[in-house]
Amino acid sequence: MATVALTDFKPATGDDTKRAKNALQALNFFMADMQAGIGPFLGVFLQQRGWTSGPIGTVMTVGGVAGMLMTVPAGAFIDHTEKKRLVVIVTGICTVMASFLILLSQSGLVVTFSQVATAIAGAAIGPAVAGMTLGVVRQKGFNAQNGRNQAWNHAGNVVGAGLSGWLGWKYGMPAIFYLAAVFGALAIITVLMIPEKAIDHRAARGLERGEDAADEPEEGGKAEGFRTLLQNKPMLVLAAALACFHLGNGAMLPLYTLAVVGAGKGNPALFTATVVVVAQAVMIVASLLAMKMSAGKGYWLVLLISFAALPLRGLLAGTFIEHWGVWPVQALDGIGAGLQSVAVPGLVACLLSGTGRVNVGQGAVMTIQGVGASLSPAIGGWLAEVLGYHVAFYVLGSFALISLALWIGFGAMLRPACSGTRETSRRQPA
Repeated sequence: MATVALTDFKPATGDDTKRAKNALQALNFFMADMQAGIGPFLGVFLQQRGWTSGPIGTVMTVGGVAGMLMTVPAGAFIDHTEKKRLVVIVTGICTVMASFLILLSQSGLVVTFSQVATAIAGAAIGPAVAGMTLGVVRQKGFNAQNGRNQAWNHAGNVVGAGLSGWLGWKYGMPAIFYLAAVFGALAIITVLMIPEKAIDHRAARGLERGEDAADEPEEGGKAEGFRTLLQNKPMLVLAAALACFHLGNGAMLPLYTLAVVGAGKGNPALFTATVVVVAQAVMIVASLLAMKMSAGKGYWLVLLISFAALPLRGLLAGTFIEHWGVWPVQALDGIGAGLQSVAVPGLVACLLSGTGRVNVGQGAVMTIQGVGASLSPAIGGWLAEVLGYHVAFYVLGSFALISLALWIGFGAMLRPACSGTRETSRRQPA
């Protein structure tokens, strides 16, 4: 495993930094469609081949658990390695290949293996891109660049989903897999356009130039990451709130698609594309607003609004299982997920600035929220099968009420920590 060299870093030129920023935005655009493989189209693809909502939810949960278990080791590896660009390339290839396995066979074993491989690869891509971004723009520029990255990522999802819906409608669902492969190839090209010398690998792990922070190879990044998380009370509350939010949110998109398509109220490919496009289009605006709000008011209000969106979304989804329901239901998804896509990485990077373990911290928070996200499809799927879709959506939406209670209840402690300034975001002893 390659480790971060502690020799003097030679600063990149202004042109290199500009090229790196543009390439990061292009990478986020193209990795959007290939990152999760067939992604939201998996449910309807399997439904067309005889699967019911319970088993579909279960196989998604298995993949989610696998990804959850890999986030901290992936973050630790990203902290240590200088081969961050190679990580994106390898995991992107693995994701596309794993998705193609489902075309060959829809057996339970093959589908499960594909979802596990896709989740493991996805666990490494996110921290790798976040680490490269931090290494290029440093802590001071992270909030703005991450906001632009996320806007481009959501734009890529809009384009990818729109093309997937059209291709699936005209040529059949297998065409969606080939589109993901094309986006994967373009993502590889764009990541190679990031100049290696533009990435400061010490800054990428939260060690700004001039700080006294020696590496500790004998202990490893993973152990330090857990200690950093447990010593930081705001991060603990953040992780718990995100876990509850994703316990309800994780199954909403695929379950709503199954509900509407299963009732014969929408073409499988086109409706799934509409579900994604509506949410991702709203996410573009939400991520840019989150960037502005975070810079001015900090992250607390941004995350509060994101948590409040899910109970309303669950109420609407359970009440209106109609083709037109995609607009309000998925617009609320865009608000919640779009705000979090900027606020969560930015807050974690701020809380762990100077520790040298930023990407382990990102992975640790992703692991805790992944507990909720991985359980959600199984809970939602079986609730829908036993009690019906209406009850499933009401129950899923209610989980975010716990997130709201935590975020408001610990508000006095969280507001200063979420201010986005370095001084108020240092580790607080538990």
